[in-house]
Amino acid sequence: MPAHDVLIIGAGLAGQRAALAAASEGATVGVLSKVHPVRSHSVAAAGGINAALNPEDSWESHAYDTVKGSDFLGDQDAIEIMCREAPNELLHLEHIGVTFARNDSGHLGTRAFGGASAARTYYVADITGQAILHVLYEQLMKHHEQLDRYEEWFVTTLLRGDDGECVGCVARDIRHGNLEIFRAKNVILASGGAGQCFKPTTNALICTGDGIAQAYQIGAPLMDMEMIQYNPTTLAENGFLITEGARGEGAHLYNAAGERFMEKYAPNKLELASRDVVSRAEQTEINEGRGFPDGTIALDITKVPRKRVLEALREIVNIGRDFAGVDITREPIHIRPGCHYIMGGVKTDVDGRTPIEGLYAAGEVACVSVHGGNRLGANSLLDTLIFGRRSGEHAAHRARSIPLPEIPDSVLDDEQRKLDALVRRERTGRRVSEIREELGTTMNKYVAVFREDEGLNTALEVVKRLQEEAKTAYIDDQGKVFNQDVLAAIEMEYMLDCAECIVVAAEHRKESRGAQFRTDFPERNDAEWLKHIDLTRNGAGPKISYSEVTITKWQPEERKY
Repeated sequence: MPAHDVLIIGAGLAGQRAALAAASEGATVGVLSKVHPVRSHSVAAAGGINAALNPEDSWESHAYDTVKGSDFLGDQDAIEIMCREAPNELLHLEHIGVTFARNDSGHLGTRAFGGASAARTYYVADITGQAILHVLYEQLMKHHEQLDRYEEWFVTTLLRGDDGECVGCVARDIRHGNLEIFRAKNVILASGGAGQCFKPTTNALICTGDGIAQAYQIGAPLMDMEMIQYNPTTLAENGFLITEGARGEGAHLYNAAGERFMEKYAPNKLELASRDVVSRAEQTEINEGRGFPDGTIALDITKVPRKRVLEALREIVNIGRDFAGVDITREPIHIRPGCHYIMGGVKTDVDGRTPIEGLYAAGEVACVSVHGGNRLGANSLLDTLIFGRRSGEHAAHRARSIPLPEIPDSVLDDEQRKLDALVRRERTGRRVSEIREELGTTMNKYVAVFREDEGLNTALEVVKRLQEEAKTAYIDDQGKVFNQDVLAAIEMEYMLDCAECIVVAAEHRKESRGAQFRTDFPERNDAEWLKHIDLTRNGAGPKISYSEVTITKWQPEERKY
């Protein structure tokens, strides 16, 4: 039975940064991931990472931009920590080998990103996440004596001890189909978001809300689950992301009449307003008939010099050519808003701790909350690194004072029986793939850029029905080796839990704030709704409670760009 001081579930940027921090503190570490670590979804983060490193910039300015971007729902103590620690984290990355772009003077170069008052986004062309992920994976090799990697293992459940603390998990070896108990003094969830609840989405197929649902299922509260970010620039057919870096380099948005419509929605920031503002502007143009016949608007990257595009945006050149048949250096590409990021997640403090002792969370799976109602572009990589490191350090310190837990073998037998019953289901229900398809299209139709009561109630009815149908959904593959059917069925249950929480919170928040825009409640209402919605599992559905937004320096004000 594997045992570690700190067990990290997920091996993207948050997980790897947590692992390095815990190992540096002397803890024994296990890193468990359902894919090879460099295939984690962090690899898709393209545009860059924010830090107020320029002497003319300040962490206070970065923090204010983040607070404003969050539509004042972000907790300002956490935002201050993230922005204050950002410069040193960026320099650390550069020192361990991340090849950030440099300007003509040889200094680290920046590009502008939405909602920012200064150009503070540091980048590696448009593969920033991939570059950081590979360098961190190299660094893990240095700690091989105290750090074990469990690559292609799938967590089926978290475990709690007699006193309610988290003591490990049960996971399935994807390559062989065997179940194993992992004992741990501390568990850090770093398994990413839940974008696959929506279809289409920019998220990888692995982003099925596993950690969010696993924590929810053992009693951990979720927070801000209604806040789903739609990125303004995704390909209509498949949801592929066209990085915000394109707009940061100078690309323009046009409707079918050739109008640069952001001039009327955000006259100061234009295409570089916050993502929720730009997405709503685009959707309004499309809904009011000023989009193209395929329900899109145009992103014109030809405004950027061709040499610069090929140098700084080379991956979206390939995406445009391969998936849209468009040479973006010579003609506009058609895009629309698409599901991209979940601001909510497992509720944590600034050290990644959840209310369940021994359980931590960091990255997109967590809600600190530094993003509030809307995340600024290039703050996500920063979030994963700062709070991944802080979680790893805190978990390592806690491990010094407690013994390894004991877990009975009967836990494994119980879990094996559940999986065996799943594999043996009769083919009387629906296919798992059909349920996932209906869930994604339903969420994208009713819980997207614009929401209203009737649509949210319809979405909840569908989710509840799909939860019942999931109990009899069958799978085809009954083998053990790389049985993706079994994993898809478990992931579907995770996604349905996440979707239910998203819809319940969205229906409950009767105002418009950040990514939550209610056409039936179009105004922000600080008097009643300047608070977080917390959700805990309660039999038939989520139980709703509230927590205060932490305000340190910046009082809520009207949000303009």
